[in-house]
Amino acid sequence: MNTKDNMLTDISAELNKEFGTPGTPERVKFDEEAYAFYTGQILLGARREAKVTQSELAKRINVTKSYISRIENGSINPSVATFYRIMNALGLRIEIVKLIAGM
Repeated sequence: MNTKDNMLTDISAELNKEFGTPGTPERVKFDEEAYAFYTGQILLGARREAKVTQSELAKRINVTKSYISRIENGSINPSVATFYRIMNALGLRIEIVKLIAGM
């Protein structure tokens, strides 16, 4: 919300203006960076909740501590296989749920 004139801001319009419309190279780059950041935050939270250090998680999935750090800070996006290995190493499961329209 823009507090200066109390008007709502259309986030899609702002993203289009700042990063290009969906499908453009600029927007694809922005989306990938956003997904990497979001994925990193999910994994960071899960690791901390499990009370596991980056070093211990790295040992469990046979990668380096710096690789875990780069995932958590959003520098890189792990492959799907690595994401599943991390989840498994933290004792978590992934559930895919189909949303019903209108709910």
